[in-house]
Amino acid sequence: MIPVVLTELLSDPKLPAGIAATLSDVPMIELGQGYWQRAGFLRAKTLARGRKARLGDALIAQACVDRGISLLTRDRDFRVFAYAAGLDLVVEGDRWG
Repeated sequence: MIPVVLTELLSDPKLPAGIAATLSDVPMIELGQGYWQRAGFLRAKTLARGRKARLGDALIAQACVDRGISLLTRDRDFRVFAYAAGLDLVVEGDRWG
């Protein structure tokens, strides 16, 4: 799991303790050198195109791009990263990327 995803999931105040413990046991994907810079550039590229690019979304997208991992989500906001960075995106059964 990408660390920022774990943070987002654990932010739910209604998350049952057992689920939180299980999520915390999932192995974390290591972030490579230069990750934070690449994520910043990805977000800047997206914002320059006049698109919405939340920081957390940019961090998730960049981690997936770096590792060649597909992102399965219900959040269509990630489409901008599929176009900007070649993110392999699966949204509600449709493939974007």
